[in-house]
Amino acid sequence: MHRLKLKLPSPTVLFLSVALSAAILGLPARQASAEEKALVIARDMDVNSLDPARAWCDTCQIYNTSVYEQLVTLDKDNKLQPLLASSWTVNPEQTEFTFTLDPAAKFSDGSPVEPKDVKWSFERLKNIKGNGAFIADPIVSIDTPDAATVIVKLSAPNSEFLNQVAAGFLGVINSDVAAANGAIADETAADKDTSENWFLTASAGSGPFVLTSYEPNSELRLGRNENYWRTKPAVPEVIFRQVKDAVAQAQMLQSGAADIAMQIDPETAKSLEGSSAIVERVPSYNFVYIALSPGAKATTIKMTPEVREAISIAIDRTALIDFTLGGAGRPLAAPIPLGFPGGDGHAIPEYNPEKAKELLAAAGLADGFTLESIYPDLNVYGVDFSIMMQKIQQDLSKVGITVNLSPVPFANWREAANGDHIPLTAVFFAPDFFGTSQYVDVFGMSEGTVWAKRAGGGTDASIINPRPLELKAQALAASTPEEAEKLWSEAATEMINNKIIIPMVSPDLILAYGPNVKGVRYSACCNLPLAEITN
Repeated sequence: MHRLKLKLPSPTVLFLSVALSAAILGLPARQASAEEKALVIARDMDVNSLDPARAWCDTCQIYNTSVYEQLVTLDKDNKLQPLLASSWTVNPEQTEFTFTLDPAAKFSDGSPVEPKDVKWSFERLKNIKGNGAFIADPIVSIDTPDAATVIVKLSAPNSEFLNQVAAGFLGVINSDVAAANGAIADETAADKDTSENWFLTASAGSGPFVLTSYEPNSELRLGRNENYWRTKPAVPEVIFRQVKDAVAQAQMLQSGAADIAMQIDPETAKSLEGSSAIVERVPSYNFVYIALSPGAKATTIKMTPEVREAISIAIDRTALIDFTLGGAGRPLAAPIPLGFPGGDGHAIPEYNPEKAKELLAAAGLADGFTLESIYPDLNVYGVDFSIMMQKIQQDLSKVGITVNLSPVPFANWREAANGDHIPLTAVFFAPDFFGTSQYVDVFGMSEGTVWAKRAGGGTDASIINPRPLELKAQALAASTPEEAEKLWSEAATEMINNKIIIPMVSPDLILAYGPNVKGVRYSACCNLPLAEITN
């Protein structure tokens, strides 16, 4: 599909045009110019799609919650707040969720947001079968008994469902507009939906912004939704500029070419000291971890729990965080973010190389052994994986473990992890919603979970642990948050004791922005809430 490209006027012509318009309206030229100031964000964009049912990336998370809206959202304290739904009720079993839509809610074309749009959007997410479909999979029916009510029924209790509804994947789409452009919500959607290219050129949401244009690997432009039914955003336009390098992002911020730089690492942040830029360091929910695979084809030893324990305590986490992030991160014991239910209160494994040697000697490995390590050649959240793995290599060598490092592109890493598996690897995780079940699903080591497969559970049944999934089911059926918290904490302890997933660091997030920018914050549901920002 071809898109009309407009040649932009020069800055001088643009200024004269604004000044002339201001004169006609009786406004000072300076005031008119200020009103038209766009918010420019420099980031390495990882967009795979602009269709809420298909989008799966950090930039997508911002886009999906700025152009589309969800039934509910989260505030800065991760408490649920109304959005498209003005109220909701939950049955005691936590299997039926009834939402009442706000009658004022409307899409960017001025048409009302109706229950049919919610039903269509949720069913489409499930039937498109994209990465975010796991949230909608438990939905067994959606009823729309009147002009304001949506009743969602689940196949099992889910105390996290309201938090999941706040995720960008469940953004509500104007079904009439999307369907007219090839979008399908029924069981044939995965094969017959032809709307993905249309979503790259247009949007059909009720959010504070609308899609203006998208040029892959170059620029994403959002314009203010002038029909927005809530308080309109202060900035008329948001421009995401593709800038891969953190140093280049910092330079744009210093020069005024960007208002926000989104992927500044702690080392690059030092270059902003003394400038007018504002730099904040805040805890994040992301983490980087290493993983062991006792059942990998290339694992030449019997990697017992004691051997896995030795590997864990042979790594100096404090030194690793200093070495990779200049100390700008937090150690964590469980593969659950600090601040998520069940993630806090667990003792960080103590660095103890002497005990590690004793454990290895008791396992008959006093003479040492070699581990092959394939890992993605990435720099994620400020952590250069090659630098981190070199530090781990040095630490493990002190207890007689030789690590052969093989950095590869992410696609090759995924193939190796899912194929013959990898004895020792490193990777990262960022939350898809504010809730702990996703971590049990990925890291729980119960049969069928992601890392039970990658760790070689098919050939080494000793690593399979059914308990985390049992605890997950109990937590999702818990009647109070306090009861659920205890169960999630017990699940975390089980995952720690598995000694397959060994978290290294939760990197701090660097928020870097211009001196006139206000309202920048990190969000568990929305990443960067654009509508709160002023410039």
